[in-house]
Amino acid sequence: MTQHGQSFVALSEVSPLLVVFLRHAGCTFCREALSDIARSRALIERQGTRILLVHMGDGRSLDALLQKHKLDDLDLISDPDQSLYRAFGLKRGNIRQLFGSKVLWRAFGTGVLLRYGIGTAVADSAQMPGVFYLEQSMIVRRFRHQSAADRPDYACLSGCL
Repeated sequence: MTQHGQSFVALSEVSPLLVVFLRHAGCTFCREALSDIARSRALIERQGTRILLVHMGDGRSLDALLQKHKLDDLDLISDPDQSLYRAFGLKRGNIRQLFGSKVLWRAFGTGVLLRYGIGTAVADSAQMPGVFYLEQSMIVRRFRHQSAADRPDYACLSGCL
């Protein structure tokens, strides 16, 4: 249930829904993802798609990031037991997916050079993220990260070509 008491199924029956499963608020790639979503938001919403963020924390750790990117009005689901992550087939990453050379290089570039920062894990830091585009409760498109450093095109996933 979202912070407004709606299920993602109900939301997807009203309009297309881009469901973004985040890692944790301390993750540099999660911070980058929120920045990317903020940049793509107008295009995504112009197409009639609603954005739903799913996270594993209590929300307090994410609040400042959402406010910074002007995303604090988006629908949000807290999934601390990760049941939605599992239902969507999102697994915990292995050592290569979490700490492989691609991840380390991107973490340095994103966290240090681009200044997204690297924070403390406030949830399961091994949980892999993903993005799903739903229409009428059906998954139309999906992106399951193969590494924590993958960077999906949110506008493209929502059908904004």
